Amino acid sequence: MPDENIKYLFTPNSIAIIGASSKKGKIGYEILENIIKYGYKGKVYPININEEEIMGLKAYKSVLDVRGDIDIAVIAVPAKFVPSVLLECGKKGVKAVAIISSGFSEIGNKKEEEILVEIAKEYGMSLLGPNIFGVIYTPTRLNASFGPRDVIPGDIACITQSGALGAALIGWTVLENIGLSAVVSVGNKADIDDSDLLEYFSQDKNTRGIVVYMEGVKEGRKFLQTAERVSKKKFIVIIKSGRSEKGAKAAASHTGSLAGSDKVFSAAFKQSGILRADTMEKAFDWARISSLPVPEGEGAVILTNGGGVGVLATDACEKDGIKLLDDYKYLEETFRPYMPVFGSAKNPIDMTGQATVEDYFNAFKKAMESDKISALIVLNCETAAFDTVEFSEKIIKYFHSLPAESKKPVVFNFIGGIKSKNAMDILNKNKIPAYPQPERAVNSLGALYKWWKYTKTGKKQIKKLDMDKDKI
Repeated sequence: MPDENIKYLFTPNSIAIIGASSKKGKIGYEILENIIKYGYKGKVYPININEEEIMGLKAYKSVLDVRGDIDIAVIAVPAKFVPSVLLECGKKGVKAVAIISSGFSEIGNKKEEEILVEIAKEYGMSLLGPNIFGVIYTPTRLNASFGPRDVIPGDIACITQSGALGAALIGWTVLENIGLSAVVSVGNKADIDDSDLLEYFSQDKNTRGIVVYMEGVKEGRKFLQTAERVSKKKFIVIIKSGRSEKGAKAAASHTGSLAGSDKVFSAAFKQSGILRADTMEKAFDWARISSLPVPEGEGAVILTNGGGVGVLATDACEKDGIKLLDDYKYLEETFRPYMPVFGSAKNPIDMTGQATVEDYFNAFKKAMESDKISALIVLNCETAAFDTVEFSEKIIKYFHSLPAESKKPVVFNFIGGIKSKNAMDILNKNKIPAYPQPERAVNSLGALYKWWKYTKTGKKQIKKLDMDKDKI
């Protein structure tokens, strides 16, 4: 079980911003403005020793001057003042603190950071940070960060050790129509770490998939045991930087992390059911898949209007371990009615460039109804006659009308211009994964298959590696 007070970081009834400012451009200003304008409905207490009012809210010189309870305090003051304001938070009975301030173990000031942990433990406070950009939880409309404001609500939680990267990722997810349940910056992990947050999100009904960016692990055994337990319930994707010798040194100078052996990390992740992505794009491509049902077997079908893209997808399936259904008699009987005589039903199902929206949609429905087909890869090369938006809207209406037990994993790829982009945007906004390249669509479905196999077999099919998990 995670620390009981961690929940207040995401579902607080009241929040204090220590270091709140009325000066635009100051971190304390940006955090307070994000909290107010993103729509947080709880009580907000700006704390600033020199201000009477900030953004229309009464300001207080100390949390001790606030009459009401405070669930969480966000601390954004210079490092030298953090211990004293943290002590005041403890005396006030604050349940959790998020320390934005930098200047601790990441630059060698380990003793100062240890003092923060001692104060937090003395008063029973959960401590996130220091050296973070904040915390975001979309179900409660909480954006207590100095990152972008308009986070798209969704069911993917993002845990990041890099604050700047986390902030930048928010803007990128908006462009990519990726919905997030949470974004949490862990920084130096003085108290709350990746393991604690994995445990919390494993129990969070608003989160289906978890993406983690990490530079190092402080308690390897704890992390892997937690991840192994959580990954049986929820999709975990990790981007672990510091693969190279120079990258490891860069990680150490950034957050004070010890990167460890990359081969050991990879093996440990596999044994724990974690999917390791080597790029941010791939990590979020895979995370989209967490909104889909798991397959009930092997035997996927590729549905396409172009032979070339069908071949590319077939190659990708071979590479990513996706088995294509090869019952050609069944495929012929199932899909021949929806294509011209010169089409091919051999999988890829090539409906040719003459396929209409109705042909494509009926073939899609037939595949969804089939007991022999475990997953569907739908490819579309943009043509003047094919209305990709109409097709996407029909897919959304049909797919979401199906009972849960009738759904199967499906990914889409649209190749073309603005029509294709519009079609993908519509699907992604409705939690049906769509990608601009066939390889990305297939690779993401392959990740779902890998996770599904792990949840069914555990570690039986994964080669053991002799390692000291405490030292990864």
